[in-house]
Amino acid sequence: MKPQHFFILLFTFALYWMYQLYNAYWMPILIGSLLAISTANIHKKLHDIFKNNFLAAFTSSILLAILLFAPLGYFLTSLTIKLHVLDIDSISTVHQKIELWISNLPKSLDFIKARLGEIIDYNNLSAIAGDSLGLAANLGKYSASFLKDAFLIIIFYFFAQYYGKTIMRYLIKIIRLPQQDTTLLSLELSNVMSVVFYSIIATATLEGTLFGIMISVIGYNGLLFGIMYGIASLIPIVGGALMWAPFMIYELSLGHTSNALFITLYSIIIISIIADTFVKPMIIKYIDVNFIKSSTKINELLIFFSILAGLTAFGFWGMVLGPAITAFFMALLKLLETQDTNYLTQSK
Repeated sequence: MKPQHFFILLFTFALYWMYQLYNAYWMPILIGSLLAISTANIHKKLHDIFKNNFLAAFTSSILLAILLFAPLGYFLTSLTIKLHVLDIDSISTVHQKIELWISNLPKSLDFIKARLGEIIDYNNLSAIAGDSLGLAANLGKYSASFLKDAFLIIIFYFFAQYYGKTIMRYLIKIIRLPQQDTTLLSLELSNVMSVVFYSIIATATLEGTLFGIMISVIGYNGLLFGIMYGIASLIPIVGGALMWAPFMIYELSLGHTSNALFITLYSIIIISIIADTFVKPMIIKYIDVNFIKSSTKINELLIFFSILAGLTAFGFWGMVLGPAITAFFMALLKLLETQDTNYLTQSK
């Protein structure tokens, strides 16, 4: 056996067992690495300030934990507690009101009366009470799992920031691609991931803050429901309605028509139309031009569908994985186009 064949065999054997050894950590490693790519410009600015790679990586890790994982941890913990102390009397009031509305629907809507009735019958009060306890238990388990994953992601994010340049130099050396090709791939992926990351932060912060202020005025927990709205707003098309519609229905069931109307108009006009349609793109464009300073032309519709597909395929972390996979594929296509152009040029 030739030495190089023996080396390939040994390397394949080692690679297999490395995969088995770290199988439970590949997702946190991948998410941490992609978040490090997304925030590479933050690390660079911190490095310029501290003149120390360790301090820059440590500070950016703390910032990520505070901005991203602290609100999600608070949301999961608070929701678990609230499900344990669910007020059945309030649910009974809402249930009765909804039944009354269904029975008073006009004849033109008879085709949905039966379906709505089935939904209400299925979700009876005892089932809701039982499901809430089960949901609280499952949510508690998920919260513990999420906090564990969040901790691992922060750890791997720190190492990706701290050793990023060393890892990149090593990868460039072993894949043996020309310098311009590796630069193209890294820039395309970094630019798209940066825009996606800052879009997520801008969307969740802006819309969550607006909803939290509005709902706290009515008397609810503005911090909790603001975070919930911020998370829901990341779901394309129907995200915001998943939050304000239940509040509107609940206020109507209590007879607070003015509150219900205020929630509906505020959510549609202030958040959905003004903030989401006009203000958010301006913020993202400002960040892109003045902070990221990207020269890459990014198709917003493509990013939208990549986030949607990622959420469908991978769950919550799909909003990071979807754009990353799409950006990497598009960068490879651009690289292929460049290679074909160079080949034709050389042929002539």
